[in-house]
Amino acid sequence: MSDIAVAGLLIAALFLILGSGVWIGLTLSGVAWIAMQIFSSRSAGDAMAVTIWGSASSWTLTALPLFVWMGEILFRTRLSQDMFKGLAPWMQSLPGRLLHTNVVGCAVFAAVSGSSAATCATIGKMSLPELKRRGYPDDMVIGTLAGAGTLGLLIPPSIIMIVYGVSADVSIARLFIAGVIPGIMLALLFSGYIVFWALRHPDRVPPADAKLPFMEKLKASMSLIPVALLILSVLGSIYAGIATATEAAAVGVVGAMIISGAQGSLTWQSFRDALLGATRLYCMMALILAGAAFLTLAMGYIGLPRHLAEWIGSLGLSKFQLILALAAFYVVLGCFLDGISMVVLTMGVIMPTVTAAGIDPVWFGIFVVLVVEMAQITPPVGFNLFVLQGMTGKDLLYIARVTLPMFFLMVAAVLIIYFVPQLVTWLPQQMAP
Repeated sequence: MSDIAVAGLLIAALFLILGSGVWIGLTLSGVAWIAMQIFSSRSAGDAMAVTIWGSASSWTLTALPLFVWMGEILFRTRLSQDMFKGLAPWMQSLPGRLLHTNVVGCAVFAAVSGSSAATCATIGKMSLPELKRRGYPDDMVIGTLAGAGTLGLLIPPSIIMIVYGVSADVSIARLFIAGVIPGIMLALLFSGYIVFWALRHPDRVPPADAKLPFMEKLKASMSLIPVALLILSVLGSIYAGIATATEAAAVGVVGAMIISGAQGSLTWQSFRDALLGATRLYCMMALILAGAAFLTLAMGYIGLPRHLAEWIGSLGLSKFQLILALAAFYVVLGCFLDGISMVVLTMGVIMPTVTAAGIDPVWFGIFVVLVVEMAQITPPVGFNLFVLQGMTGKDLLYIARVTLPMFFLMVAAVLIIYFVPQLVTWLPQQMAP
């Protein structure tokens, strides 16, 4: 049977099982079992047991549940209120005024939460009612929040970076540090768009609040100090080479508990809810990663990734054409799958091609995160769109439409990091060995 026929059969099996309502992790394992059983002489059961155990016992992967837990703890604190109170006085003089709190607030919370949906929900639960009360237009409030919420994937610590690092065998610590400059750049692009919009529509921007003296602004910003210290302890320990990503995640959990305790929001109930929430989310991710590891092994046995890499190589695509093709592929795939599934499903097949093209795997990781971010705001399976639909009651297509400018800014960010790759690679090169 030809490679095209084998790939077609496996893709058909994948969508058939997914369409029947089976969990994604079990679907991936099922497709891998079919591939091993039909197209390989090795025992499928033995291969599945060894691979899934190896995937589940990965020390590197330990960072994932810890960062998820840290985000769950902070989600249940007064962090969003404190951040709005601390940031708002500084935003009043900028064109667009308090709309910038969506972007800056999401960027700050992204640095203590690895989830895009959690970032969007946490900042949204404070900024949506507050900005609506002050008369800011719904389309800009919702659009900027949906776009800025995706910073939870790019600014470390990021769950999707851990998943990519494990799937592609790339240093998670280097991925984290590589995401800092592109994350700040994307936040600046979002804020730049708000400035541009505000200068074009000054009549739609509500008047500024009464000006506060400088010392009053500083006093209001004191509430940001615990978050700043937490960010510094997590990212600083990784950058300085003091801690691995897993050890930094443990530091983050302890720091989140201290912040929660100091605010008075750490009760037995909130601790239990955060732990159960993190456990449920991680079990779902671990099942997907285990299924993907087995599928990657099965693909290796039947030689599909190698043949695909050879086929793409025979097309004679330039590096830029390959990146454009992969970006389009991930955006389309993101219309049907969530980010984690996209990464684990494709890495085993895509990475040999990327390596053969001479693309830096750390740079490619940031590229993948950016295109997965785009998928977070594209219907029908855009998680940030679902979060905002639940919070605002607006139609999904309306939310997607007002978020479209943010999508194009992400496209611009992909082009920028392609033509200036040092934005991604410079910081990891400066890390302590």
